[in-house]
Amino acid sequence: MKKVLILGANGQIARLVTQRVLNEQPNVALTLVLRNSQRLSDFAANDRVTLVDGDLADYELINRAMQGQDLVYVAMVDHTADNIITKNVVKAMQANHVERVVESSLLGLYNEVPGEYGRWNYEMVKSGLQAAINADQLLAESGLSYTTLRFPWLNDRDEVKYLVTHKHDPYLGVSGSRQSMADVIVKIIADPGYLNNDSVGIADADTQGETRPVY
Repeated sequence: MKKVLILGANGQIARLVTQRVLNEQPNVALTLVLRNSQRLSDFAANDRVTLVDGDLADYELINRAMQGQDLVYVAMVDHTADNIITKNVVKAMQANHVERVVESSLLGLYNEVPGEYGRWNYEMVKSGLQAAINADQLLAESGLSYTTLRFPWLNDRDEVKYLVTHKHDPYLGVSGSRQSMADVIVKIIADPGYLNNDSVGIADADTQGETRPVY
């Protein structure tokens, strides 16, 4: 069995990933870490799921959960002032010889969002932007096989429709569905070489040119 650790597993995208992996990838076992595991009680009876209560700021908990894992998905943007979440993950991965990590982030890390939308987005995210930039840099410098996922402003549309842009590309699109973001993560779990050592933007290209999120 391939073993995948999802940190912050109660998030909407993490839940979508969990359900799809259980439905589509029978060779994968999941360890789901969240503050209150009762929130994911629907998965408790599945013999391929291990639920763990805990705080991602607790290194010892992360270190224990990391043992024997093959891939880690950090299902939240690390907005902590000292990047304790990303630092804990990197340290625990290195200690346990786990190589592959995927971490959620946001658009605008590299001033890659053009025009009026880029200006508006910066105003909306600037309070947490530096922490997100730092988290991306920690992953890039960690020696791990990493992917930073720069999510757009999200909606709950059912469609899976997106374009992936890379670190040095302009960001195309302003919004995308949570289903689309989950699709990228499910693909990485199936093929860990996909989007390896990259920071990628993900959005519905049809929303390019809009000046505000598309819901």
